Amino acid sequence: MSDLGRQLRDARLAKGLSLDDVQEMTKIRKRYLEAIEAGDFKVLPGSFYVRAFIKTYAEAVGLSADELLQEHQDDVPETETEAVMEPVVQQRRAARRTSSGSGRSGKWLSTTLMWIFPLLIVVLVYIFVVRTDNGAPEVATNNKGQQQETTQPTTTTPPATTKPETTTPTTTPESTTTTPPTGAGTDQEQSTPEATGTDEEATDPTTTTDTASQPVITQAGKEGRNTIFNVNYTGTTPLKVSIKATGQSWLEVYKSADSSGERLFFNNTESGQDLSYDLADTGLYIKSGNSPATDITINGQPITDGKATSRIVLKLVKEAPATETTDSTGTSTDSSTDATTDESTTTETSGN
Repeated sequence: MSDLGRQLRDARLAKGLSLDDVQEMTKIRKRYLEAIEAGDFKVLPGSFYVRAFIKTYAEAVGLSADELLQEHQDDVPETETEAVMEPVVQQRRAARRTSSGSGRSGKWLSTTLMWIFPLLIVVLVYIFVVRTDNGAPEVATNNKGQQQETTQPTTTTPPATTKPETTTPTTTPESTTTTPPTGAGTDQEQSTPEATGTDEEATDPTTTTDTASQPVITQAGKEGRNTIFNVNYTGTTPLKVSIKATGQSWLEVYKSADSSGERLFFNNTESGQDLSYDLADTGLYIKSGNSPATDITINGQPITDGKATSRIVLKLVKEAPATETTDSTGTSTDSSTDATTDESTTTETSGN
């Protein structure tokens, strides 16, 4: 085993990762990873892939790829440069041909534009002059027609003003609306605001209980390498699962209780990166390659299993809010008693 392979292997074991985990993170075959750790670079398909695979392997285990390659540059084979020279020369020749062709086409375009631009100006001036000459009498005739149309309705308007029907009905309903007795009107005005006040007071406790409810998180146990957390929640607003990266780490997030559900995130995280997801009935499965660099919270409550590499399953457990039903019935009975008392007072006043 070479020094480079030993350094990569030690970094992998320090993070608690197996070759299968690194294969899943980097998408590099396991036999190529074993060859890199053993220093047998002949197994890899080419010298270019040697440096590329070593770089991705080092980034996955948290090492600096550039420093690692520079430190072990004698052990890593150099990339082949002879095969690359011919395409570069061909690309330069093709670029020269395209530049010469574009230069010729640019000259043709410039000359055509120089001739087309003054011709367009002449055509536009001619069209403008022709339209102004032909359009002036039409405008005058249109104005005369409009004047005749406006004068005609003025002769028909005076007979409509002589009808006396509009003045009589306006005064009679006003006198009838002001005649009802004052006692009944005051009783109605006193009874209505009290009923609305009780309705508003009855709705206040339900809104406060929904906003004040917070999730109760308990560790339910383990299933293999997964740690199960039950999230008991009685509110109606969706729960927010926040993931904040304080360092580089491999992270996977699935919308289910395992990795078979919908994939929400599958990549390396950088320091300062924030992610947020809603916790649904299907649950969330979170897999972190570097748990100390990954902070997981639900509505501000932290979640951790104390491992270097964590596999956390969040299950949502909904419970019916028992306190809300008692509050709603209590307020409804209070409001009903208030309504009955209001009705009794109104009947007494009306009787008097």
